[in-house]
Amino acid sequence: MSATITLLHLAGYVALLLWGVRMVQTGVMHAFGAPLRKFITERLGGRLNAFVAGIGVTALLQSSTATGMLTSAFAKGGLIGLAPALAVMLGANVGTTLIVQVMTFPVAAVAPLFILAGVVAFKRSGRTRGRDFGRAAIGLGLIMLALHLLVEVVKPVEQAQAMREIFAALTGEPVLNVLIAALLTWAMYSSVAVVLLVMSLAATQIVTPEAALALVLGANLGNVIPQWLAAGQDVAARRLALGNIIVRATGCALVLPFLPMIGQAIAAIDPAPARLTADFHTLFNLACAALFIGPLDALARLCTKVLPAPRQVTDPAKPRYLGSGAQPVASVRLATAEREVLRMVDMVDNMLRIFLDALRHDDRKLLAEIGRMDDTVDSLHGAIKLFLTEISRQDHLDESDASRCADILAFTINLEHVGDILDKSLREIAAKKIKYKLNFSDEGFAEILEMHERVLEDLRLAMSVFMTGDERAARTLLEAKVRIRDLERAATDNHFRRLREGRVESMETSALHLDIVRDLKRIAAHIASVAYPVLDKNGMLLRSRVTGAENSGMAREKTA
Repeated sequence: MSATITLLHLAGYVALLLWGVRMVQTGVMHAFGAPLRKFITERLGGRLNAFVAGIGVTALLQSSTATGMLTSAFAKGGLIGLAPALAVMLGANVGTTLIVQVMTFPVAAVAPLFILAGVVAFKRSGRTRGRDFGRAAIGLGLIMLALHLLVEVVKPVEQAQAMREIFAALTGEPVLNVLIAALLTWAMYSSVAVVLLVMSLAATQIVTPEAALALVLGANLGNVIPQWLAAGQDVAARRLALGNIIVRATGCALVLPFLPMIGQAIAAIDPAPARLTADFHTLFNLACAALFIGPLDALARLCTKVLPAPRQVTDPAKPRYLGSGAQPVASVRLATAEREVLRMVDMVDNMLRIFLDALRHDDRKLLAEIGRMDDTVDSLHGAIKLFLTEISRQDHLDESDASRCADILAFTINLEHVGDILDKSLREIAAKKIKYKLNFSDEGFAEILEMHERVLEDLRLAMSVFMTGDERAARTLLEAKVRIRDLERAATDNHFRRLREGRVESMETSALHLDIVRDLKRIAAHIASVAYPVLDKNGMLLRSRVTGAENSGMAREKTA
């Protein structure tokens, strides 16, 4: 087998291994995500409990990196301190050694059974959890198969004389062994695979026991590189990864000078080279856990000092102007709420524009942005509602301030509904269009575009009505709502006409087109609601749109 083919096989089997790990993680998290999170959070009261939790979760997820990411999420959310998180990672490191111990047995023989059982469970199960179990079983089978294939593809290389000479040259250089294994672990994204490979090399006496132990140290050190890179700019995750680096680097530095004696001591108990390698992997991580489980607080302080918290960036979901609500004048406090509502208006405006761009360019990333912005709108809505409730409860509002408080709350609620329509309905419609590669007819998209532009104009006008209370602007806003209703009716009639003509684009996008114009009309209705209090105060509204016998003209509309 040529070197190119061998490298290609290695890359493919590593990819298969990573995909198997991902399937196990996905299946386990979908089936037991909430119980796992509860399991971790319930065991954060003591370091020993956190350590045991790290072992158990890693054994389930088949990856200390996955455990680290889960723990980082808790640390970022303030649910766990850095010291308990580091205890979880000590347990996660030990958990990976248990995986290696299991893989030393001929588990590849049962890999097809896991894959077969997983496929049957995934295809046949009518329950979501059953399908998740199937996904995890398939992933576990793929991990076993990939590890077996990795070892098999290397065997011919092991027998090559040139490779034996290279490994023989490296035998006397333990530091170089550590660096090579660390880089190989980074490339393979799995310390388990590297340790199993080292066990194979040791079993065939390609490397000496001392070199095998040095390679195991490198695999442990290299395993923290993906964790550090995955942390990105998240300070909590970076501190956790830094603590893991310090633990493993310190362990490697302390153990490296004594590898010959350690190898002889373990060989006296179990002389088989493969078992010696696996046992050293376990003992090394247990020793690191025993060494650092006590001074974790000091290690946490060191990581915090090395990686201080960055300057706080303003969270768009947090209110900027509400403050503590300590202003003594109610009208001033209401003005701060009005400024926060204007932020909601800007957010809804951006969501509408992003929706059209996503619809026009079939961009899924923009759709994800709509979801994040809706979360921000929801957070601002909740903050404003609580702020206004506090004002109403603590202050003795006069009639004018009480009315303004109700108007602000009503407009906030309607803006939150607009955000929900964009996120829960229009975003899903655009996602279907992108998924099934559909296109609107030119006339149909022009109708959507016209309604969309009118809705944006209405939103700007609604902001003016909200701030000024101008009666003329309020009347114009309600007239604009009527125009939107007429546009929706005309777009629906034109769409049915195109269906009768047999237009393919119209047939394919019929439901999507009708849903979009309907939702734009709903948004316009919520936006126009800000005009009703202004006109009602001036006696410009009737109680019903239905005309009575004494009123033959068209009554001005008022909706709930």
